[in-house]
Amino acid sequence: MSTVLIKNLGKHLNEKVTIQGWLYNQRGSGKVKFLILRDGSGLLQCVIVKQDIGEELFDRTKTLTQETSIKVTGLVKEEPRAAGGYEMQVTGFEVVSIAEEYPITHKEHGVDFLLERRHLWIRTPRQMAILRVRSEIEHAFRDFFYQRDFVLADAPIITPSACEGTSTLFGLDYHGEKAYLSQSGQLYSEANAMALGRIYCFGPTFRAEKSKTRRHLMEFWMVEAEMAYFDMDDNIKLQEEMVYYVISRVLERCTRELAILDRDVEKLKNIQLPFPRISYTEAVEILREAGEDFTWGEDFGAPHETIISNHFGSPVFVHRYPTSIKAFYMKPDPEDSSVVLGADLLAPEGYGEIIGGGQRIDDLELLKQRIEEHHLPVEAFEWYLDLRKYGSVPHSGFGLGLERTVAWLCGLEHIRETIPFPRMLHKMYP
Repeated sequence: MSTVLIKNLGKHLNEKVTIQGWLYNQRGSGKVKFLILRDGSGLLQCVIVKQDIGEELFDRTKTLTQETSIKVTGLVKEEPRAAGGYEMQVTGFEVVSIAEEYPITHKEHGVDFLLERRHLWIRTPRQMAILRVRSEIEHAFRDFFYQRDFVLADAPIITPSACEGTSTLFGLDYHGEKAYLSQSGQLYSEANAMALGRIYCFGPTFRAEKSKTRRHLMEFWMVEAEMAYFDMDDNIKLQEEMVYYVISRVLERCTRELAILDRDVEKLKNIQLPFPRISYTEAVEILREAGEDFTWGEDFGAPHETIISNHFGSPVFVHRYPTSIKAFYMKPDPEDSSVVLGADLLAPEGYGEIIGGGQRIDDLELLKQRIEEHHLPVEAFEWYLDLRKYGSVPHSGFGLGLERTVAWLCGLEHIRETIPFPRMLHKMYP
């Protein structure tokens, strides 16, 4: 007799199988009980008939509490009215561990209450659906790059210098030396790209921003790619193909999860390639036409990004931002040095920037100049300057925030639900 996952029950119709899981809920009385079982892959209705299972075992169902761990054996039958389209006619069950009174019941709870119990909150159907979509998105990224001959080249999390300035860094003592938690793997990814051509890294990054918004976390995951011999246009094209690929994968493989989340999938299905492209200057005009008092040279905030993306109803690239508000390594436009050859991808529906990227400075002297202008310690970047001394080439790259992407594709109001254990301002328990 097989032990199977609930999501695979369709392969075992009219077979006797065992499900190992936890009691999500139960109802019924008298001679018939309905146990709702979860195993991480889905929910299953298990029908227990007293005369089939015996009085002693039937009476034991009265002792089963929410989240009791249990193994249930029975016959898989088709039932269109049940979740997943199947149910189990139980022939026996084994209790592994009786759960104490469970703090998260089948009613509404406040967010603070749930965050304090995040280790239990993730067991609920909505949270499990989100995390399954997150998993599918991560697999899609890896498959996308693998199919295009990219090499996965990991970047360090502990770094001796800042990537984008020190104001949002978490510092630490590295055996007497000053070190930081990484804001980005980009600089190291550039080195890996000079060795391997096209690479990506995927891992946690850290920003000590004093931001308490629905779009900010202190610790989040980024997928970052760097490509030798790519210009800004090559970079943008790769990004939109990647995002479109991920959207298609989620629509294809996460229909059940998106339904649980009540996601309006038509908004995702209507997204087509290529994505609109506008300059920063054109974006400023859109803001002014919308009544915003916005000065050219300022960076966009969340409300500005929402106005711009809503103007198109689609992911939109905003390119050629002012040089003064972008990182030291961004290459100035040869035709207008006041702007850089970079672009951000803004997601629709108010989710804002999900990708930041651009062409990197490949000229040694210009890079030195930019490091000095940003008041960064040159000695900390000697190794980075070496990349321009020994076979420098035009190259580009980008970083995509996983959690913002999950929030957008799932249609979530707050980013805290997109990661198993969110790290927010003044919040790191559990």
